[in-house]
Amino acid sequence: MNQNFPRIITLLRKERGLSQKKAAEALEISQALLSHYEKGIRECGLDFVVKVADFYHVSCDYLLGRSPNRTGATITVEELPEPDAAGKENVLKGSMLPILNKKLIANSLNIIYSILQECNNKALTVELSSYLSVSVYKAFRTLYSANPKNPQGMFAAPPKLYHGMANAAQSLTEAHAQCLSSGEDVGEWKGLDKEKAPALSPEILTEKYPLFSTSLFNLVQNTENRMGLKKQK
Repeated sequence: MNQNFPRIITLLRKERGLSQKKAAEALEISQALLSHYEKGIRECGLDFVVKVADFYHVSCDYLLGRSPNRTGATITVEELPEPDAAGKENVLKGSMLPILNKKLIANSLNIIYSILQECNNKALTVELSSYLSVSVYKAFRTLYSANPKNPQGMFAAPPKLYHGMANAAQSLTEAHAQCLSSGEDVGEWKGLDKEKAPALSPEILTEKYPLFSTSLFNLVQNTENRMGLKKQK
């Protein structure tokens, strides 16, 4: 089978509030065999995968870790909602601080991805996107872990290991991005063509991105203040 299947069937059982004994009875196997499946000790047949999918009302692709969506649906770029699309998920009430920081980050990302488009280097885009994705992953897991009762089964990385593993992955993507941006190849990936390296300065950024440049400048200043640095006047 694969490493995702044991984790996911365990998560689904616990979400239903079922004991191994009850789940095994419903799936028409012994508790011992279900225990082996959940621990990854034994592999099951495809017939059992289908039976589990029907029982928990999920897709086989979800059970096998091929899709994060329980229905097995995939999503295209066109189907992704815009970050500021209307909806209750985007309604931030109370303190203005979350709204302010969200705008600073989102506006700054607009500039970063515009620059990446100019660079036209797929590998550099992949590595910097991975770096940013790990940051979001770490932020989400910090919030998710605030309540110890939240089920951890949705994650493959264990609670005590995820931080170190995420940091390692992020350091690797950062190293790759730095090599690529300096024109060095990384494996089969070609480094950035120096002729496509963007010419940047505060003046250029202000001219090219009049709506977003102030957000980026504030983000840079706020971050360096957190680093204990003050810009010399």
